[in-house]
Amino acid sequence: MAQYSIKELEELSGIKAHTIRIWEKRYGIVAPKRTSTNIRLYSDEDLKKIIKVSLLNNHGVKISKIAKLNSTELSHKVSELSESQPHPDLHIDRLVVAMVDLDEEQFDAIVNELIHRFGFEKTILEIVYPFLEKIGVLWLTGHITPVQEHFITNLLRQKILVAIDTLPPAGKAAPRIILFLPDEELHELGLLFSYYLVKKAGFRAYYMGQRTPYKDVVWFCQNLRPAAMITSITTSPAPNLVEAYLQKLCKDHPGIPVLAAGQNLTKIALRIPQNLQILENPQQLKGRLESLKAV
Repeated sequence: MAQYSIKELEELSGIKAHTIRIWEKRYGIVAPKRTSTNIRLYSDEDLKKIIKVSLLNNHGVKISKIAKLNSTELSHKVSELSESQPHPDLHIDRLVVAMVDLDEEQFDAIVNELIHRFGFEKTILEIVYPFLEKIGVLWLTGHITPVQEHFITNLLRQKILVAIDTLPPAGKAAPRIILFLPDEELHELGLLFSYYLVKKAGFRAYYMGQRTPYKDVVWFCQNLRPAAMITSITTSPAPNLVEAYLQKLCKDHPGIPVLAAGQNLTKIALRIPQNLQILENPQQLKGRLESLKAV
């Protein structure tokens, strides 16, 4: 069972630490344990309850009324709210709760429901991406276990692959785009969604996937001359090696646009070669694909 500081609870729930303290004292919403130095520590159950309370409170239910609900009633009220409200934040928090519980059926049901209501692309852009950003604090502090990480990644990966398979193939004359992760890079969710966007835009997408050796990228570019290459850097290369990798990639392929995304690109100030574009979000990729089609 994980333990969270009040700051982490604030970041995950959106409720200010000061407010959480008031809710504890005045309404007994949660009762955290304390260290020998009087620092509050919250459990998974505390996290889930605060998220549910914040959902109801943010949608107009008074805290005094919420405090009178038992666990079953609280969950029922949140379910009722989720059926009537389209706001992304509500569904993001529902995914967080399912993740903490390792509840595969619930997580899968929520994602399926959202895809049915809003469509695949909108669900990924407006709910899944913000969800992954929100739980980033858990990765940074070590509160997501490898089990939880694999749980989330594999479920979302399956959804994206199914969506990719539904898209029609591009014609043989369509411009090519190569998608790959650098050698030792394993985090492919973002690249998989890029694959979906590339294929949907009508390009011939060549997905080379995880841990692509640099020599294989060179061979592809020399022999098939893609209209662009797309990569994502989350953990590899390390921040101190990212710039050298991208500079070499752009220098070795001066006539090919390099579109790069990933967390490691936000940690350092990069010198940007002429044929490199850093993508901060999938919307930027969609815009760049439109410009490539116009060439």
